[in-house]
Amino acid sequence: MAERAALEELVRLQGERVRGLKQQKASAEQIEEELAKLLKLKAQLGPDEGKQKFVLKTPKGTRDYSPRQMAVREKVFDVIVSCFKRHGAEVIDTPVFELKETLTGKYGEDSKLIYDLKDQGGELLSLRYDLTVPFARYLAMNKLTNIKRYHIAKVYRRDNPAMTRGRYREFYQCDFDIAGQFDPMIPDAECLKIMCEILSSLQIGDFLVKVNDRRILDGMFAVCGVPDSKFRTICSSVDKLDKVSWEEVKNEMVGEKGLAPEVADRIGDYVQQHGGVSLVEQLLQDPELSQNKQALEGLGDLKLLFEYLTLFGISDKISFDLSLARGLDYYTGVIYEAVLLQTPVRAGEEPLGVGSVAAGGRYDGLVGMFDPKGRKVPCVGLSIGVERIFSIVEQRLEALEEKVRTTETQVLVASAQKKLLEERLKLVSELWDAGIKAELLYKKNPKLLNQLQYCEEAGIPLVAIIGEQELKDGVIKLRSVASREEVDVRREDLVEEIKRRTSQPLCIC
Repeated sequence: MAERAALEELVRLQGERVRGLKQQKASAEQIEEELAKLLKLKAQLGPDEGKQKFVLKTPKGTRDYSPRQMAVREKVFDVIVSCFKRHGAEVIDTPVFELKETLTGKYGEDSKLIYDLKDQGGELLSLRYDLTVPFARYLAMNKLTNIKRYHIAKVYRRDNPAMTRGRYREFYQCDFDIAGQFDPMIPDAECLKIMCEILSSLQIGDFLVKVNDRRILDGMFAVCGVPDSKFRTICSSVDKLDKVSWEEVKNEMVGEKGLAPEVADRIGDYVQQHGGVSLVEQLLQDPELSQNKQALEGLGDLKLLFEYLTLFGISDKISFDLSLARGLDYYTGVIYEAVLLQTPVRAGEEPLGVGSVAAGGRYDGLVGMFDPKGRKVPCVGLSIGVERIFSIVEQRLEALEEKVRTTETQVLVASAQKKLLEERLKLVSELWDAGIKAELLYKKNPKLLNQLQYCEEAGIPLVAIIGEQELKDGVIKLRSVASREEVDVRREDLVEEIKRRTSQPLCIC
């Protein structure tokens, strides 16, 4: 290794010598002689295997986004953010990495997916896995007991990516959370309302929000005979029921996690049930479950939740599903997950869930983990699975072959004759200063046809055309690209006329 490094240094020095001789315009013979030495040294060095193997690509589980894709993403973000703001949320931000101990022990079996960084000046750091744990740390650090916030940022998971289904190692989360001591189920119901509003606004298809409660799950495990030490690991098995059959889940519980078969069968009797408020009332009468304090509390809160969801007009979108477990350790109460539904092939069949697009729940104990005195701040929140949504919207636009605008330019400043570059520059500057989104072509004398074609390709709705006659008359010819109608507008009225014509919100799809 040391010999190769020494040889590389000789190659570098000889290369500099050859370049120096060329700059000094030395004789051809001298340059050739030194160049021959350089080539001989390079031959001794041999091929650089590292360079040969280098492949220009993004890291596994990540991707670049084209202007077209970013236009779709921004549209989706706009829908989400406007909903969060409509519900009175403030925005915060936190570092992309946290102290490793901040994240340790918060994610159960998923902790193995955390990206650890090398020692950075005495601090062991990890990339954030989600936005919820950093939020809890933020509340504890700043001694906050009451906030309604949203946070949109990238998170990182050392997962096996399935990018065609919107599953990445680096991806955005869009979180909304309500922290504070409030009357039961009012904030929880609002979170579910927000979830339904966003998914309806995005028009990505029919969806169903599954709801459960960790207290009901824990009570159910207790009455079925699951040992306390196995609650969380059995919980993560149950959470797989949306992807695999009950038999496979049971085999994992018994074969891999050592649960008694009869206990697994009792769990199966419960977790294969789903319905509405009638199922809640049925379980309140269950002879075993109704005797468990935790389960009784959870069922009571769910009954109240369904009352509020009915008032919000979304109870038809909600299903009480005993198989919903949500693998993360920090949930303490109500949990929920929204899935897109696939239309059944045959009449009478139930719609199938084809993927989670939003999830969340109540986590009343997380902030207390960071507070020196263990003071708890009740929290409930939701996260929109935007990467999955982006994939769906992109596929839909591809199928429809719809044109997507990648800029918001309102007007192109064009010229009808040559030698009008200065006038175009003056006019486009006036429009920029007035807040108009404007462009011009970077040529001194572009052809008018080329300028109009550019507008059609880029979806620019208006063209402000300067001509010699217009300059004499103090007007600008304003042309609608779609209708090809032209009207003369006094220069001093141009800004207001453009604003009037482009006051409608721009749509990208």
